[in-house]
Amino acid sequence: MTDNEIRELKKFAARIRLETVKQIAKRGFGHIGGALSIVDALAVLYGGVMKIDPKNPDWAERDKLVMSKGHAGPALYSALALKGYFPVETLGTLNQPGTSLPSHCDHKLTPGIDVTTGSLGQGVSLAIGLALAQRMDGRGARTFLITGDGELNEGQPWEGAMFAVHHKLDGLVWFVDYNHKQLDGDTEDILDLGDLGAKFDAFGWHTQTTNGNDIEAVRTAVDKALEVSGKPSCIVLNTKKGAGVPSVENTKYNHHMVFEGEMAKESISFLESALAVLEGE
Repeated sequence: MTDNEIRELKKFAARIRLETVKQIAKRGFGHIGGALSIVDALAVLYGGVMKIDPKNPDWAERDKLVMSKGHAGPALYSALALKGYFPVETLGTLNQPGTSLPSHCDHKLTPGIDVTTGSLGQGVSLAIGLALAQRMDGRGARTFLITGDGELNEGQPWEGAMFAVHHKLDGLVWFVDYNHKQLDGDTEDILDLGDLGAKFDAFGWHTQTTNGNDIEAVRTAVDKALEVSGKPSCIVLNTKKGAGVPSVENTKYNHHMVFEGEMAKESISFLESALAVLEGE
């Protein structure tokens, strides 16, 4: 990638992060921590990797994204709005009565959402089904899957991990958002996941572990994954829950939290300043 391409991806990530924080601030509460931790991965995917057409969301040959951790919907909504799937102003209706942007991803309500998600673990099976179908279609479309780390406490993802390798689903790229926190606390305290890269490698996946909040590192990992044939790819993203917003990063229980008043105001101001610096470079 060129330096200019990296700068543009960083700007895109900054805009996604700002719009995500604005959404949750207007509502006053929400799943902010895990939405912010995957912003950089979304910027890479929607900033040039995925084959999409915002004017035709149901284009048959598009790449598809399964946001299995459906509570991170606000970050995905921000990326979609900024790409032109729907007006950015719609983001202000997050989780309001009659909205097209519910708290969890819903294919029937939101343009650009490929799969309805929220029941953790089940997105893995959905993504594998899509990857199989897209291979059968022969169009060369790819499937991208994002799960949380706490989600891997479930058995269903590991069944899927075996199935995808058995069927050599090289059109599937699985991102694990390894931010080391889940609803009830630290993953190490609840059910220690250990070395996730080693686990996926043992299952037969092409596996990489990288800094999930570093745009260039994520893009490099994705590029390598897309070159793999004969097996699916997993990218373990070492991230920070609430990444990019100090007030959220420093809140211990930040899976779902109240986000209003001075905290929200100061966070928005911080992100606006950060974006202004990037745009001035």
